[in-house]
Amino acid sequence: MLNLRKLDLNLLVTLDVLLTERNVTRAARRLNFSQPSVSVHLAKLRDIFGDPLLLPGPRGMQPTARAEELLEPLRQALESLERAVAPTRPFNPAASDRTWRVAASDSSASTILLPAMATIRSVAPSTRLAVLDLVPSHIAKQAEQAEIDIALHTGEGSPLRLRRRTLFAERYVLAGRVDHPHLRPQLTLAQFCELEHVIVSPDGGGFYGVTDDVLAKAGLKRKVVLSVPNFLFMMSVLASTDLVAMLPSRLVRSTKMLQIIEPPVDVPEYEMVMLWHERSHRDPAHQWLRETIATSV
Repeated sequence: MLNLRKLDLNLLVTLDVLLTERNVTRAARRLNFSQPSVSVHLAKLRDIFGDPLLLPGPRGMQPTARAEELLEPLRQALESLERAVAPTRPFNPAASDRTWRVAASDSSASTILLPAMATIRSVAPSTRLAVLDLVPSHIAKQAEQAEIDIALHTGEGSPLRLRRRTLFAERYVLAGRVDHPHLRPQLTLAQFCELEHVIVSPDGGGFYGVTDDVLAKAGLKRKVVLSVPNFLFMMSVLASTDLVAMLPSRLVRSTKMLQIIEPPVDVPEYEMVMLWHERSHRDPAHQWLRETIATSV
């Protein structure tokens, strides 16, 4: 077997040109080498491969069967290597047909990706965007295995080994249907706890959240009567029942189907962050997507 660590790459470049030109003089001219230097390279190649590779013929040098086998794989390998070491080209979004994959919850897709869509579609019309369900426990592995380009997640609990950029700080508001009989400004904490609440539980079936943590510290408890997997269903529930919910303010700031008030409980804000792997950190296309998303929120 060949020892690649001891193989001079220049020899393979010479072999590629020789197999194309099939003439030592023309190969030397293309490589800007002297003819004796090319002959020395050919001798080394014959020794390495244990094959004459090129033999004299009536119309120049003729490749052996081994050389014919090497021709296409060698050319592809050198072209791949050339692309790998070439300087990074600037990203041209108008000419790109790239497909990006972003992991996001339905709320972060609505509040972060949706505002960026107009720019993405107008500036990079041939690109595609796949939005995947966000599974927090899978983010790091998906990013490492290039299954996703970006994940949108809360800062707390995000994988530390991924690159990140904070997009904004989010706060909670209390929402219910417009003509809700018990939803009014200056709602007391006792009245808040008596309302029937719905909660989003991405992991499924949970009836306890950050609001409940805050209430528990004050010795209080609210009535959480419904647990749903996403915000889309929750919004429909709120608009058609007397249930209420603590929601991210950006998610409902433009809706007219719900009544929004400041809650009587001080739930801490949280950060929304954009996460990506180190391998794509310097990729111009990836940088363009990240900047487009960040400047759209």
